[in-house]
Amino acid sequence: MFRQIKATAIRSSDTLLGDFLGAAALMVTLIAGLWLPGLF
Repeated sequence: MFRQIKATAIRSSDTLLGDFLGAAALMVTLIAGLWLPGLF
């Protein structure tokens, strides 16, 4: 399983940073969406 993850990371190394940034943006949006209604 680790070999598959490593091979996938090597194949997609060009877009890996963008993918991580996109995932982080989605998490921030999710947390803000769950937290903001509690303020009102």
